[in-house]
Amino acid sequence: MTTPATKPGYTDTPMLPHCPYKVHDADRPQPRIVTPGSESSQAAPGIPPSDAVILFDGKDLAGWNGQGGAPRWKVQNGYMEVVKGTGNIWTRAEFGDCQLHVEWAAPGVVESESQGRGNSGVFLMRRYEIQVLDCYNNPTYADGATAAIYGQYPPLVNACRKPGEWHTYDIIWEGPRFDSHGSVVRSPVLTVLHNGVVVHHHAVLIGPTTHQKIDPWVVHPPAGALELQDHGNPVRYRNIWYRPLLGYDVVA
Repeated sequence: MTTPATKPGYTDTPMLPHCPYKVHDADRPQPRIVTPGSESSQAAPGIPPSDAVILFDGKDLAGWNGQGGAPRWKVQNGYMEVVKGTGNIWTRAEFGDCQLHVEWAAPGVVESESQGRGNSGVFLMRRYEIQVLDCYNNPTYADGATAAIYGQYPPLVNACRKPGEWHTYDIIWEGPRFDSHGSVVRSPVLTVLHNGVVVHHHAVLIGPTTHQKIDPWVVHPPAGALELQDHGNPVRYRNIWYRPLLGYDVVA
């Protein structure tokens, strides 16, 4: 048996093939400490993790842009609400690979069906949409259902709550990378949990999401804004935050 070093770990174990450390290496950096958040309820949003970057705290839209200038969505009671005809809004902050948390609620009063019922969207980098829609007893085309990667992948299951109730999206996003010639060298990948249920697992996107067609790739930086859609329905949002994905110490 090997002898422990002064620090917890060992000094005479084999080298790992994927990083510059040994098995149980005493010199390998310790994980940084993050205080976990708390779960949300229908009555109130939860508390984000201690290292989360808050994009919307329920108070105002100071960190957001809107079409033509300042966003004109309504903010009250800890949430923002789409105001029909005012246009999409997007964050001033730009970020790349991340863990993203978004909570939303479709209107409690059902007034339409299919794509006309609680329609909005969460756009990563303003290009890649995860559909927001009320699909509780409301069939529509599969790749436009709640939590679909719009026009590309239906969700694995329908995990919708009743109209008016709060939903959560927990998203792991790894964005695309392009070479100097504009070719994709790493396709974007999405993992999504809807209300705690896995609805996409490492889904590889085929390009920007769009309606009724397939759009070509557009070269863009590895960071971008988060955009929320005005599709004419008074969808509400609250408790929006992200955590940058920090890479492993892998040797390239």
